[in-house]
Amino acid sequence: MPIDIKKLVSERLGENYSLHERYVNSTLVKVLRTVGFDKVYAKAQGQYLWDKEGNRYLDYLSGYGVYNIGRNHPAVQKAIRDVLDLDLPNMVQLDCAFLSGVAAEELVKRCPPHLNAVFFCNSGTEAVEGALKFAKAATGRPRLVYFDNAFHGLTLGSLSVNGAESFREGFEPLLPGCEKIKMNDLAALEYLLAKGDVAAFIFECCQGKMLDVPKDDFLPAAQALCRKYGTLFISDEVQTGFGRTGKMFGFQHWNLEPDIITLAKTLGGGYVPCGAFVSRREVYQKIFSRMDRCVVHSTTFGRNNLAMVGAMAMLHVLEDENLIERGQKISEFLFAELNKLKQKHDLIKEVRGKGLMIGIEFQEPRGFQAKMAWKTIHAADKSLFPQIIVSNLLKKHRVLAQVAAHHHDIVKILPPLVSTEEDARCFVNGLDDVLNECDRAVGPMLEFGLGLAKAAMSAKSVV
Repeated sequence: MPIDIKKLVSERLGENYSLHERYVNSTLVKVLRTVGFDKVYAKAQGQYLWDKEGNRYLDYLSGYGVYNIGRNHPAVQKAIRDVLDLDLPNMVQLDCAFLSGVAAEELVKRCPPHLNAVFFCNSGTEAVEGALKFAKAATGRPRLVYFDNAFHGLTLGSLSVNGAESFREGFEPLLPGCEKIKMNDLAALEYLLAKGDVAAFIFECCQGKMLDVPKDDFLPAAQALCRKYGTLFISDEVQTGFGRTGKMFGFQHWNLEPDIITLAKTLGGGYVPCGAFVSRREVYQKIFSRMDRCVVHSTTFGRNNLAMVGAMAMLHVLEDENLIERGQKISEFLFAELNKLKQKHDLIKEVRGKGLMIGIEFQEPRGFQAKMAWKTIHAADKSLFPQIIVSNLLKKHRVLAQVAAHHHDIVKILPPLVSTEEDARCFVNGLDDVLNECDRAVGPMLEFGLGLAKAAMSAKSVV
């Protein structure tokens, strides 16, 4: 008997956390229950989620940037249904599939002319792994340079150029020859490149964890240094791509010409995992340099039909609905309103980011009572304060946001490009209310925060 998915969902939705506790990641279950994120979502559309009880939530997390065009977009649904109805051959492997060829063509059309060779894969970290491999093979060089606090993925190669120490812990030693520099330190970059053995410098135009953006003159100067010393220049666009920063790709804010870009998240349209990296043809051909090396880098599922039509549908939605322009207008509104909050709340240190990739960093307040609460919370757990903010945003205002980075007081939002000014006001008003509570009701906030810390310590997990 074939499985009846509708019946399964109808009868068993709500067992989510018990199933994961038993069969998947029980530690994650403890964390979600501790911070109040153990919701059972039953429906999703655009920028909204609904729980089993019918309560609507504003999704300002976007699946870590997957849902630039919103959840369950009908155009992507139709494309996937259409390709299923056709009963096309899929993943024959010893062929050149039609849909992956067209998807590559559609992607190249939206890239600068020098980026004209595509490799499809399944995820952002796999795209980064491929880009690093290609850089090493194309240059014949062993070393890689990356930014402090960078996030490029969690498989072994991408983790080796990941500057977030909390992710590296327990997995070292990683790949040799990977060296980090501080953002905007041009002298340090030149010192490393001048040795002549660096294959690539990989960077994010806006960091996914810290939300830091390089100074306007740094990336053009870094590109010039890479050209001078024969190092490939790799822009990691996994999160910054497809309109997230107000341009199709983040590097376009500086008119850069990277040798390779990495893509994923939004690329699949929100249904099927899809990643890619796009390079100069001359770089690409140095890897596939002989007939016996035609599959020297490959992946089983990378060019599957569902991912390819999801990618194509997403690209058309971006353009047909003018989502990049719409998203940039919402970005300008959010930055303006959040900076007004900064003037009102001395807890806010800085609002930064690019486009709809925004970080709000907090600092120790000036008031005596609030200062004591801040110190107490940070003594209990250095990551606790932003968790208090996002937990209360969800609990009181049904807004989903995230803690940006471990041991940093930063809350991050990734609003879908389809979100509205009304949604933005909902988030800003909710944040204002939570910060007002921090100011005037130190007792309950402190009690809540210390409760989180106690639960986390008893579970031997970090909130």
